[in-house]
Amino acid sequence: MKMETLKILIPTDFSVQSEFAYLMVKKLEEKINTEIHFLHVLSVPDTVTMDTAGNISTCGEIDVAYVEKQKEIAERQLANLKNLYGSAINTHLLLGKTTDAIVDYASSAKMDLVVMGTKGAWGLKEKLSGTATQMVARKSTIPVLSLMCDRSDLTINHLLLVHDFSKPAAENLHLMHKMLKAFNPTLHLLQIVSSEVAAVKSAIELNMQKFANLNSIEKFECHIINDKDVENGVIHFNQMNNMDMICIGTHGKGGMLHQSATEKLINHLFKPIISFHLK
Repeated sequence: MKMETLKILIPTDFSVQSEFAYLMVKKLEEKINTEIHFLHVLSVPDTVTMDTAGNISTCGEIDVAYVEKQKEIAERQLANLKNLYGSAINTHLLLGKTTDAIVDYASSAKMDLVVMGTKGAWGLKEKLSGTATQMVARKSTIPVLSLMCDRSDLTINHLLLVHDFSKPAAENLHLMHKMLKAFNPTLHLLQIVSSEVAAVKSAIELNMQKFANLNSIEKFECHIINDKDVENGVIHFNQMNNMDMICIGTHGKGGMLHQSATEKLINHLFKPIISFHLK
């Protein structure tokens, strides 16, 4: 029985990557009730505004008629999404800077999750590709699920949590707990170290147990591997163990699990990745 509900935002540029995001949400919907919101952002300077009635105004350097035409096209495309996916979905149109608009809307609308398709490292700037997804993951306090391809065939049996467990603390794992309750996967805790594993294994496993206790995690497996950095460690661990979904925390900047590691994984790993902000 589906009991949990997720309020999900799918930023869309009407590309196939946005469709991948929707298909991923439908996979989650097999076990979790969802409220789906599509958001399209017309990327314009701050001098271009739209009032609550949808009227466009500018300071003059951009033709109002041009923006209005782009708005009409976007509205038709959003209407087509309702025709394609059903009237139950919600659609929204905003003007502004793409990344900031997504982050601000996700926060103000109290979303539980932002789901974004990405073209990876070769995504086009200003589109919902690598760059935008990276920046949303960096700035958003709402968890971001990113994926590179169609994962409608995904089974969620193994969930990987990548973390630095050296200072166990209660983290914002509300979304992960919903995933655990809905899909009942095996949770794998992973720490990547630069030293010999044998020398730190006992201490890290003890910290993992403390972390689990602090975050009400009851069933899990511990893994510690040696690698040169977080990105390579996660990639190599996944090659050996084939995880279904990966969760990784970020402070936005700084620390071993700094944003560049998360961004590289978003760009390079062909697995769904949930990034969330650490406290």
